Amino acid sequence: YPSTLNPIIEAMVAKSYVLGFSHRALVRYNHEWVIECQTCETLPTIANGLAKLETTAEGKPGMAVTWVLKEGQFWGDGTPVTTADYAFAREVGQHPQSGAIAMETWRTMIDLEIIDDRTMVIHTDRRFFAFNAIFPFSPLPAHLERAIFEDAPAEYKNRTLYMTEPTNPGLYSGPYLITETARGSHVTLNRNPYWTGPVPVFNSITVRAIERTTTLEANLLSGSIDMIAGDLGMNTDQALAFRQRHGDDFQVIFKPGLLYEHIDVRLDNPILADLRVRQALMHGMDREQLVARLFEGELPVAHSNIHPLDAVWSPDVPEYQHDVAKAEELLESAGWMPGPEGIRHNAAGEPLQIEILSTAGDKTRELVEQVLQSQWREVGIDLRIRNEAPRIFFGETTRKRKFSGLAMYAWASWPEPTPRTVLHSTQIPTEENGYSGQNYTGFVDPEVDDLIKSIEETLDADARLPLWARLQRIYAEKLPVLPLYFRTNVDILPTWPVSYTHLT
Repeated sequence: YPSTLNPIIEAMVAKSYVLGFSHRALVRYNHEWVIECQTCETLPTIANGLAKLETTAEGKPGMAVTWVLKEGQFWGDGTPVTTADYAFAREVGQHPQSGAIAMETWRTMIDLEIIDDRTMVIHTDRRFFAFNAIFPFSPLPAHLERAIFEDAPAEYKNRTLYMTEPTNPGLYSGPYLITETARGSHVTLNRNPYWTGPVPVFNSITVRAIERTTTLEANLLSGSIDMIAGDLGMNTDQALAFRQRHGDDFQVIFKPGLLYEHIDVRLDNPILADLRVRQALMHGMDREQLVARLFEGELPVAHSNIHPLDAVWSPDVPEYQHDVAKAEELLESAGWMPGPEGIRHNAAGEPLQIEILSTAGDKTRELVEQVLQSQWREVGIDLRIRNEAPRIFFGETTRKRKFSGLAMYAWASWPEPTPRTVLHSTQIPTEENGYSGQNYTGFVDPEVDDLIKSIEETLDADARLPLWARLQRIYAEKLPVLPLYFRTNVDILPTWPVSYTHLT
């Protein structure tokens, strides 16, 4: 269940799914991984003149990007959506204590010039290739939220109406309004009477949060739910088994996805700070066997954070094959010697014990943890499993970096995903910055910081490729994250829908 419904605070796939019905941003990636307008009239490009190179007042290279909003857009209380709502979202996004995600994206906007209610020009402090793929640039209803924000910016993430009054119709601008919420249970949406786009097919939609995947199938078969969405539904192994049993009664649709399953490493943990230990963890895993056992080989093993189908994917990265002898050699060189009951100890007699956290109730993740626990024990590592409800795991533990060792979850991504928020040294969440940023590992590398900046500022796609290749190599060599695999989205629908498209 989403920890908040505010579109620019906290990153959760569950929230993105619900807001897909009820909210509209400037742009989105469609099901073919192509960027397109959502609330804008025309996608700005240099070719069409809506994006122009300019020089900032400090003499630095910048850009001026003109956005024109589509006519006839309204919040659910009838108030028009205007450029003032985007300007307000920028204010919130740029405040150091607002808790907004992707703060660096907001900082690039040195000015937002309002021409009129539908036209605005964003001036940036740099030139960057993704100037027309601004995430997460969503409007916020200034007529409702501004007073709350200005009263106490540091408390905004908790006092926003998206938390305190989530059924207020003025919070939403999509085809549906959120009309009922039951925390931890469900969200109900009904048609937005002020929506001027294509008429929604359904009068009402209820999105249920079922945190234990073992109950999903029972709810589907009993008719309590009509479909299971691929974003956060059955995993591949469950869907394969379901298709064998019930394939004649349901549509089971598999689609390559941009969900990157991985393990974040707490790099200031004294054990995990040693690169040799992280390398040993990689060699101690048999990911090919894991994918074969749990997913019938349907998922690609990840060697970096870039999907093999992405145009910037590089094959020139280290690949950690399962090698018990190599893992043992690395651990011994790091001072971890064989000890009692097969668990390694250091010179001080301390056991090689590491804790892993993930989302409680997710059967597949729990199985993955058990496989890893067995595989790592073979090389002398004692893996302790402790899981939490997703709303706690994402809302508190990862966001505030409260995990002590490893945290396993998935990043939802998009094509050519600049990893500033998850790898740049300025994006480590702290109390001082309102826990902004998503560099939960605490990774700091000046070369990576420079590469991210260079990638963002290089407008020529071919010129970016060697930069991406180097970034992926460093990622695989220094291992701030342990890559697992890329998930496949599996949607399970009744047989009667004749058209269904899963948007990545």
